[in-house]
Amino acid sequence: MQLKLISILLVLPGAFFLLAAILRSKRMDGVIPPDMEFKWRALSGLMFFFFAGYISFLIIQAMDVSFALDLLVGLVFFGGGMFVFMVISLTRATILRIVAGEKSLAEVNQALRVKNVDMEKEITARRHAETQAGARLRRVETLHAIDLLITSSLDLQVTMRVFLEQVIPQLGVDAAAILLLNRHTQTLEFEVDQGFRGSAIQKFRERLGAGSAGIAAMERRVVHLQDLPKKENDFSRYDLVEEEGFVDYIAVPLIAKGQVRGVLEIFHRSSLGKEGEWFDFLNTVAVQAAMAIDNANLFNELQMSNSEMILAYDTTIEGWARALELRDQETQGHTQRVTDITLQMAEAKGLKSEQLVHIRRGALLHDIGKMGISDDILLKEGPLTEEEQNIMKRHPVYAFELLSPITYLQPALDIPYCHHEKWDGTGYPRGLSGESIPLAARIFAIADVWDALTSTRRYHPAWSRENAAAHIRSLAGIHFDPELVALFDKIIQ
Repeated sequence: MQLKLISILLVLPGAFFLLAAILRSKRMDGVIPPDMEFKWRALSGLMFFFFAGYISFLIIQAMDVSFALDLLVGLVFFGGGMFVFMVISLTRATILRIVAGEKSLAEVNQALRVKNVDMEKEITARRHAETQAGARLRRVETLHAIDLLITSSLDLQVTMRVFLEQVIPQLGVDAAAILLLNRHTQTLEFEVDQGFRGSAIQKFRERLGAGSAGIAAMERRVVHLQDLPKKENDFSRYDLVEEEGFVDYIAVPLIAKGQVRGVLEIFHRSSLGKEGEWFDFLNTVAVQAAMAIDNANLFNELQMSNSEMILAYDTTIEGWARALELRDQETQGHTQRVTDITLQMAEAKGLKSEQLVHIRRGALLHDIGKMGISDDILLKEGPLTEEEQNIMKRHPVYAFELLSPITYLQPALDIPYCHHEKWDGTGYPRGLSGESIPLAARIFAIADVWDALTSTRRYHPAWSRENAAAHIRSLAGIHFDPELVALFDKIIQ
């Protein structure tokens, strides 16, 4: 009896566990893979079978029902074997599925790792490309800025200094200097520098073909020297190396229109290790520097040529004036005196320097038309006849006809052509009056009469300054511009 009770107590919890397993298996019906659904249903059926067997065993034991218990136990053992087989089959299928999934997952992970490596390489390459693109853009901007600088400034010192300020950061170097070629001495001479700690570079001079810079200029090639502290290389300026601590050096010839204009020297305090694109940029900026130097030289040479030409013109004009005075010894020194007084009055009137240049030339040439007057009339001792006076009055017209074809002297025509016009319109050759007479001619007319009155002439002795000044004041508003007479009076006082 006691044994039966123990068997009931053992089987009863098992029945509960089986019931719980059946309920849980029902919840799994919706998630079982189709290929495992049959085995899962068979396994669920076996659990129902076990549950029925456990209940039957409990009923038989509890009610003493007459039943072949051995048969029931045999059926349960048979079902148990099938259950274990089904469990093992499902477990195996699950394990194989898990293994296949893990393998597939490992393959996916490997593919992802490869893709990650490729992506990292692509990102690195893209970053490198972006860095290079940014560097190229900055270099293009630098080249554009240098172009603007070259076209906007012809001061070589300023241009080269700003050039170095633009180029050094883009090249990523510590210092740079520009040496210009002196064509007369065939030496390279310091022009500007940037980035140096001391001033040793500013004392540098080197002959063509001598030293690194001289070789670069003579052979028209880039000279690159590394490990400067080592004395095996061709760099001779060891004082510069010791003072500045330079390690790397590059000399680039500056060539424009086939002519060497100088050398761009690059210095760095560590190894540069630059690539081809960097050297391409260096060569490009070297060409720009050479163009800037060439433009400045051309401008300076043009200025010098213009100055020499202007000086030659002015010397020729002064020669003409002296030639006229040699023809009439009585008027010697007259031209220079009236020119000086005219310029004083013009400056006091507030005329600009570019106007004064033409006034000076016009004053020097005021009597150039007398070249067309014969000596019989020009040098006549007595008074001129009316016909001779009419011929004499033609000299302003002769001056106009002589000078107007010369473009250079056209701005100076007012005085030679109009200095005999009078404020009241009674002058010659055109009978102009008032402010229609050019200002330069109105100024000169006062200076001309003043000098004629205060100088000894064959037809009158020299007047005193007081009498001459009073006479000019008396002609204000008749012969002369009243405002200019007042100005002249202040100057002459």
